[in-house]
Amino acid sequence: MKGLLKYLSPFAPDQSGAQAVFYDLGGIIVISDAGGCTGNICGFDEPRWFGQKSRIFSAGLRDMDAILGRDDKLVEKLKLALSQVGGEFAAIIGTPVPAVTATDYRALKSLARKKTGMTILAVECKGTALYDEGAESAWEELFDTFTKDDVKEAEDALGIIGMTPLDLSITHPEEFIEELRQKEGFEKVLPYGMGAGLKEIERAGCVKRNLVVSPAGLKAARKLKERFGTPYSMGFPFFKKAEKEAFLKAAGKKTLVIHQQAAANEIRKMLTEADETSKVTCATWFKADKDFSSDKDLRFETEEQFRDYVLNGDFDAIIGDPLFKRAIKEFKGIYIDAAHYAVSGYDGE
Repeated sequence: MKGLLKYLSPFAPDQSGAQAVFYDLGGIIVISDAGGCTGNICGFDEPRWFGQKSRIFSAGLRDMDAILGRDDKLVEKLKLALSQVGGEFAAIIGTPVPAVTATDYRALKSLARKKTGMTILAVECKGTALYDEGAESAWEELFDTFTKDDVKEAEDALGIIGMTPLDLSITHPEEFIEELRQKEGFEKVLPYGMGAGLKEIERAGCVKRNLVVSPAGLKAARKLKERFGTPYSMGFPFFKKAEKEAFLKAAGKKTLVIHQQAAANEIRKMLTEADETSKVTCATWFKADKDFSSDKDLRFETEEQFRDYVLNGDFDAIIGDPLFKRAIKEFKGIYIDAAHYAVSGYDGE
C-alpha cells in the first residue's frame, strides 16, 4: 500500500527542507502553522538548532485565522518580530494548514513587503512532499531574490549549491571545504547557506563554477547558468575518511547504494574506480535528475517496493542509512552505513 510504513519512519518533509536553506542566512523564518510543524523542525529536522540559533517563529495560526485567511494577523506578528529581533529578510514557509485553505503566497508576500518594508521570500510547502521539494523551491527563491545582475569581473571562486545538514549529515563542513579548495585550486570556495551568506549570494553570478551537492540545488544552478553562463557539475565531497574506507568493502561486488543522488553517485564513483568489475546500482527516495542517472538507477516510492527490490535483487552489498536495515532484516549480504539525516536523523557521529 502506497504510503504505508511498517518499518521505516517518515522522512523529513518539504517545510523542513525549505527552512534548512534559510537557517544560516540571518533572516526571520516564519513557519505558517499552528505550532506543530515548527516544533518538529526545531526538535527533529534541524540539527543546528541545538548549537546555532536562528530566528525561527511559528505563525501560531488558530482555526478561524486559517479558515478566514487572516493574513493581516500574520503580517502584524512579523512586524513585531522584526522590531524586536531584526533580520536581513523574512521567509514565509507553508505547511499543511495554509495548503488546505489555499493561501495565496504571492499576495501574502506582497502584503508583507508593503507593511514591513523588508525583503520577503515565500515558499509554498504543503507538508505532504519530501524535504528536497521544499529545498529546491527555497534555493530557487533565494537566488532569484538576492543575486544581482551587475556582474563584473569573475572571481576565482567555486560556489556550492544544495548544502543543508539534511543532505550532508554534518553541521560543520569547514574541513571539507578547505580540502575542496586545495584540491580544486580555487582562491575561495563559497558554501551557500552553510558558511557563505547573503553578500556571497548577491555576487553568485561572479563565480567561475558551481558545484551542486544535492539534486535540490540543480534548478537554481541551471537558472544561474542561463543568467550568467556559469557552468556547474554535481559532486559530493563530504564523506569522512572512515566512511570511504568502509564503502570500499563493496568494491568488486554487486552493490545497491541508497542515498540522495549526488552522494550515491559519489559512492558509485569510488567503487568503480577502486575495482572496475564493481556492479553498482544507485537508488533514492528523493529527486533523481536524468542528466546524472545511469540506466538501471531507480527511485523508491513505497516501503513494499523497496523491500521487494532488495530481497529479490541478489545484491552482495548495500550502502545506505542505518534505518533501512529495519525493513530488510532478511538480507544476507553486507550492509555498510551511509548516514542520511533527512531519512533517520542519524549523523554518523
